[in-house]
Amino acid sequence: MYVISVNVGKAQPIKNAKASGVSGIFKIPASGPVTVTRAGLTGDTICDTDNHGGEDQAVYVFGTKDYAHWSSVLGRDLPPGTFGENLTLSGLESAPMHIGDVLCMGAVKLQVTAPRIPCVTLAARMGDPEFVKLFRTVERPGLYCRVLVDGQVYAGQTVTVERYQGEIVSALEMFRNFYESQPDMVTLQRFLRAPIAIRARQDTQQQLESLRQHASSA
Repeated sequence: MYVISVNVGKAQPIKNAKASGVSGIFKIPASGPVTVTRAGLTGDTICDTDNHGGEDQAVYVFGTKDYAHWSSVLGRDLPPGTFGENLTLSGLESAPMHIGDVLCMGAVKLQVTAPRIPCVTLAARMGDPEFVKLFRTVERPGLYCRVLVDGQVYAGQTVTVERYQGEIVSALEMFRNFYESQPDMVTLQRFLRAPIAIRARQDTQQQLESLRQHASSA
């Protein structure tokens, strides 16, 4: 695997998305190396900080295998950065990756923490108000990552994967569970044993507490 493109974006106006009216989802390839820190890529902008960014979702990654499938679904070529990802990687398919897997590129180490859950901003970016539903159906979500080791990333850089040795939770399993109306307690407990992103951890803990309260009152 290698880095196809490193993508950064500035805040730009966007219609039919969040109330702020601006988004950093419009990413364009950088012309040279970009520094990655725990906060994300230098020069990149995140406007919706309630749902994106932060140390556990500092970098968003998408792969060419996912792009190839999406191009087939949509019937058109999709350049790197279309999905608002920071890194476009050759040969990566996001759904089978495990939470906790580490992507290594040079000195940089990124740990997978969560799949991307689609929102109206992505639908607006794609010019399709129904795109959130399509994104759910296609199940090629891309990966949010935390930065374990800072450094520089650039197009052409080799990428290797260090597999997580703890509780196995796939990105696809986590993605599907988001839409599950009746999650089970065992699954939620498994998720909490994996190094999932803080937003997902808070949601999972709330779901688990709700199930426990329901069980105790039954």
